[in-house]
Amino acid sequence: MVSDENEAGAGTVWDVVVVGAGPGGASAARAVAEAGRRVLLLEKAELPRYKTCGGGIIGPTRDALPPGFELPLRDRVHAVTFSLNGRMTRTRRSKRMLFGLVNRPEFDQRLVESAVKAGAELRTRATVSRVEQHGPAVPDRRTVAVVLSSGETLLARAVVGADGSASRIGAHVGVRLDHVDLGLEAEIPVPPEVAADWKGRALIDWGPLPGSYGWVFPKGDTLTVGVISARGDGAATKRYLEDFTARLGLAGFEPSVSSGHLTRCRTDDSPLSRGRVLVCGDAAGLLEPWTREGISFALRSGRLAGQWAVRIAEAGDAVDARRQALNYTFAVKSGLGVEMGVGRRMLAAYAQRPGLVHTAMIGFRPAWAAFTRVTRGSTTLAGLVRTHPAARRALAVLDRQQAGGRRSAAKDAEPQEASTDSGSSAGS
Repeated sequence: MVSDENEAGAGTVWDVVVVGAGPGGASAARAVAEAGRRVLLLEKAELPRYKTCGGGIIGPTRDALPPGFELPLRDRVHAVTFSLNGRMTRTRRSKRMLFGLVNRPEFDQRLVESAVKAGAELRTRATVSRVEQHGPAVPDRRTVAVVLSSGETLLARAVVGADGSASRIGAHVGVRLDHVDLGLEAEIPVPPEVAADWKGRALIDWGPLPGSYGWVFPKGDTLTVGVISARGDGAATKRYLEDFTARLGLAGFEPSVSSGHLTRCRTDDSPLSRGRVLVCGDAAGLLEPWTREGISFALRSGRLAGQWAVRIAEAGDAVDARRQALNYTFAVKSGLGVEMGVGRRMLAAYAQRPGLVHTAMIGFRPAWAAFTRVTRGSTTLAGLVRTHPAARRALAVLDRQQAGGRRSAAKDAEPQEASTDSGSSAGS
């Protein structure tokens, strides 16, 4: 159901209000609706809307989709070309599909439609300025006030913040960040002969900046070309995208869309709730730190947030609400948090030794096999480390190398004492 701006009556108290209609918000809203509760899904834009994202649908994303959900795939990837900043290029192929590719406007729209079909009410062009859990706008301690930029106030028993990486709800909760990355992307229409060369084949380029990489994802007559790197040197990231596009022979084609986006990764101890308010997906800083894959994290954390928001809405007092919020935090950290921990270690190792990662991927069969298993969804990075001794040993070696690099850097940074040896060569 889609509502007009003033359709909900004054004084209506929703069981749950979800802020943001991306994958996390749509997943949360659907979970609440499936539980038979009244849920309002707010989106500041009109749908469909563009989102800077490669649009790769890996196994964990597919497995987190609603039953019967039909993916609007633009291509199916069976081959991946790897390069190290444009060098040592090699393509590896698979008989089975590795992952699918979607355009985010279509994908997000279908997720929202699925939530609405389950019973959620959607309201677009509704920008949230803040939430309040105390004060004159809040009639009782079991209620949260969601204040819109228009001045209108909505009331709910629980709120889920899924409003992206610049989340107002995340700021309310107090989300703390481990690192922030800048992604730059272009949607490049290409002629049929160029599209045919890329059909079914993606490219991953291990980039020149620490922790950076670039990608080309084919989507019919358009190539999605992007790079990502740590925030702090936007000019260098822009140069990387320009150089990357030029050496692929794509600089002569005019992009239909050029965009940028910040991805934010939470600290281990960052809060996921405050009172009756939960955060999920990008708003919570939940993503895989190495690849910055966030769609599956949004879907999975969104569903958990919706399920626990129902319990918070039913809580009779602050103590019970807090208990349910802590249960949500435990559910996220015991699953997604473990995956993020391995991803952080992989990012740190990759930032120091990108050549080693590239060499393993193009020349070490178990590394390629692990890549295919993760992308297809038969395991995760955390699952590989947990179940495969070789993966544990390899990560331990990388950890030791990283620790050794830190010790060496610290030693080099120590101030050197001046020599007081009277037998120095000064007088010889």
